[in-house]
Amino acid sequence: MGAAMLFPVVAALFAPSVIASPVSSYAQSPSVFPSPPGKGAGVWANAYSNARVLVDQMTLEEKVNITRGFTVSDNICAGNTGTVPRLGWPGMCLHDAGNGVRATDLVNSYPSAIHVGASWDRNLTYERAFHIGQEFKAKGVNIVLGPNAGPLGRTPLGGRNWEGFSVDPYLSGQLNAETVVGHQDAGVIANIKHFIANEQETYRRPYFGVEAVSANIDDKTLHELYLWPFMDGVKAGVASVMCSYNRINNTYGCENSKLMNGILKTELGFDGFVLLDWNAQHKLESANAGLDMLMPGGGFWGNNLTQAVNNGSVAEDRVTDMATRIIAAWYLVGQDGSNFPKPGIGMKNLTQSHEQVDARVPESKPVILEGAIAGHVLVKNEGALPFKKNPTMLSVYGYDATVPKTKNTDILFQLGYTSSPEMGQAVLGTEHHFNQAAMGGTIVTGGRAGANGPAYINDPLSAIQQRARADGTWVNWDLISSNPDVNAASDACLVFINAIATEGWDRDGLHDDFSDGLVLNVASKCSNTIVVIHAAGIRLVDQWIEHPNITAAIIAHLPGQDSGEALVKLLYGEAVFSGKLPYTLAKNESDYGVYSPCGRGSSNTTDPQCDFTEGVYVDYRHFDEKDITPRYEFGYGLSYTTFNYSSLSIEPLDISPDLQGSSTSSNDQSLWDVAAVVNATITNSGTVTGAEVVQLYLGIPNSPPKQLRGFEKATLSPGESAEVTFKLTKRDFSVWDVITQGWTVQTGEYHLYVGASSRDIRLTSSIAV
Repeated sequence: MGAAMLFPVVAALFAPSVIASPVSSYAQSPSVFPSPPGKGAGVWANAYSNARVLVDQMTLEEKVNITRGFTVSDNICAGNTGTVPRLGWPGMCLHDAGNGVRATDLVNSYPSAIHVGASWDRNLTYERAFHIGQEFKAKGVNIVLGPNAGPLGRTPLGGRNWEGFSVDPYLSGQLNAETVVGHQDAGVIANIKHFIANEQETYRRPYFGVEAVSANIDDKTLHELYLWPFMDGVKAGVASVMCSYNRINNTYGCENSKLMNGILKTELGFDGFVLLDWNAQHKLESANAGLDMLMPGGGFWGNNLTQAVNNGSVAEDRVTDMATRIIAAWYLVGQDGSNFPKPGIGMKNLTQSHEQVDARVPESKPVILEGAIAGHVLVKNEGALPFKKNPTMLSVYGYDATVPKTKNTDILFQLGYTSSPEMGQAVLGTEHHFNQAAMGGTIVTGGRAGANGPAYINDPLSAIQQRARADGTWVNWDLISSNPDVNAASDACLVFINAIATEGWDRDGLHDDFSDGLVLNVASKCSNTIVVIHAAGIRLVDQWIEHPNITAAIIAHLPGQDSGEALVKLLYGEAVFSGKLPYTLAKNESDYGVYSPCGRGSSNTTDPQCDFTEGVYVDYRHFDEKDITPRYEFGYGLSYTTFNYSSLSIEPLDISPDLQGSSTSSNDQSLWDVAAVVNATITNSGTVTGAEVVQLYLGIPNSPPKQLRGFEKATLSPGESAEVTFKLTKRDFSVWDVITQGWTVQTGEYHLYVGASSRDIRLTSSIAV
């Protein structure tokens, strides 16, 4: 999209200080200098005190040394900082990924973030993050390159949407915060990414003479949608933030002083360090813009940063602050002394002789399995599930039912491409159109930096076979044919399909013809067809969902290595479905407000522009505003039991409108004060124990009809009731005021909705402010 399509509020990005360039008429970010030094306040106090003592002893060259990456021969970490041997500082290893340690052995593969998002479970999210963090620590990885607060999921085709928890900023923010705390409690530095508006893989970074796409966002949208989960991460104490590849209002993320100095370090009061995404666009002046660490090498800094200090273009105080922020993060999570193994000790070339460093612990096993179970979402059930009795005969179909052909040490293993080997040949920056289905076997993760290799894969067919052996069930299977024969005596036919996505390329669509044809062909011959979809993002189902012989459908997302066991427990009723969709599943592609990523336009420009004209109306906000009926709404998911909602009560505590011209700044602690307490009673009215995700939505004046502002997961026995409490903060009621540059509570009526999804509202009320 070109400049002519910029809407007025974009041209006033970061109002009131940003104006459109009179030459290009493109939105631009203002410069914000100098870079504010870290304050070392609150939980950071001791870490900063220790860091200042250490950094004060360093020479300029030593300080510069720890702000950049170096290639080392004794590990395969994605990045290694410099060291300061004279003072005994060992440096740090940085490595992926979001669902476990990538490209190494003797680690676990946990459910991916989209799967965790579908669980809506804070406790499981924390436990997952803690155990992942312990495995990173055991491998000598100081900095975990996660969690992922961006992309949020502006386009459903986003190649990396599966690496984030949800398209909703509130849900994403809550689970990012839990993950930050879990990682850092385990003794590793969390790195929340990608800051900011890195909402597509297409033209995400400059290649072959074409600039990275510019995400042109107005100030209000930036704060209320895309910044929201980062704000939660900073509040949770995240020690590092990764700036993104893309441009934001025509300034590269890692050169953008408004974002790094102005918003992150000043407005949010962030005391940690800003890390460059690997080889992202930057320049020497990025140090003044707020960038603290380069990876994987010295980039434009190298020895130039030392020279820049000597010639006065970068102040030594800035380099001191960079080093202090990095060392403070190291102290914050307790990596000093003998508390941490040698950086990269377990990160070795797997084809060469290396010590076995087993990072796994028995305590993680129930977390992996429970997490796998919790992210499955039952979207259709006509009485087919759970199985009423142990089936006499089951028939299994589809390429996704079994393991990939290999899981060894090669590039497919390293990048999570074992089920899509053609992806392993693709070169970043080149155009590719992959099969939307990973035909090479079941998927437990998406592709590239966010993926890791599992210790094993308990695939669906193997898990079904194991159960069949115990029960005496006869199993038929055909994992190849698009139109398989069906034994007419089958008690049930299970069809396994998938939808893959990867870093580096956006998806070409939200379904594929082969898989849809397979489902329809089996359903035409089997009156009890159950469809299971492993999906790295949204996967449409309207080609077949209303077929009368399709009695159940499960969105199984990306469960990690215990995929098959988790599914079998759910099928047989030994576990219950409690997952809810962390996105909207539409009937048609055209129902999404934004469907495709931005391209180069009709002029094939080398300066691609992407105007976020939809504002905050993304996903369910768009569906609600336009009154579009989805196939399955945000927050939707079936259970094996039923729940009644009653006794809604509201206790306003301290909620009053802000005076005109006044607002609350983002780093003001009063923004997090509880402004109202909402209670509701939930009763399990069914016959089996189940867990319900109770959701609270707020209708804020002059905003989308409903916005998620609370959720709680309650596990109840039949007939049992529980009171669920939501504590709404001042921030939850606020909107961003572009004039005062703060959060403001408006005068008006705030509608309150409590229910089982964004459209299954059971209780309503309102608060007059």
